[in-house]
Amino acid sequence: MEMILLMVLGLCLALIGLAGLALPALPGAPLLLAGLFCIAWAEDFVYVGTVTLVILAVLAVLTYVVDLIAGAFGVRRFGASPRAMLGAALGAVVGLFFGFVGIVIGPFIGAGIGELSVGRDLRAAGRAGIGATIGLIIGVAAKLTLAFAMLGIFTLMRFM
Repeated sequence: MEMILLMVLGLCLALIGLAGLALPALPGAPLLLAGLFCIAWAEDFVYVGTVTLVILAVLAVLTYVVDLIAGAFGVRRFGASPRAMLGAALGAVVGLFFGFVGIVIGPFIGAGIGELSVGRDLRAAGRAGIGATIGLIIGVAAKLTLAFAMLGIFTLMRFM
């Protein structure tokens, strides 16, 4: 019975973790890692052991690194100020309350407001918004790539 509960918990955490990679309010990679850990635990770590779990943990940490780099790249590449970066982050959080469209448009609006608040013109604000949106898209794509690598490694070790 304990094994079944751990498996169900692991699958739920992994699915929520995958969703969290696209939604900024959820810690996607740690939830995915926790889910995979629960599944390995349910099988007494017979198939997936310490080395594999450490590799998965490193990949989970890398999701945060690539997210920060992608966000900074997007905003900096378009010449935005640090306040635009902060605005993009806040816009992403506020955008959560407006569904998928809010998640995409929120960083754009937040970065634009951030640029306007430091006295830049509307054109610079628009460029910052575009940079924030591009950074968000690149970050999500990179995080999903790492997450699927985690799932691939786990599956490979489980069924080999």
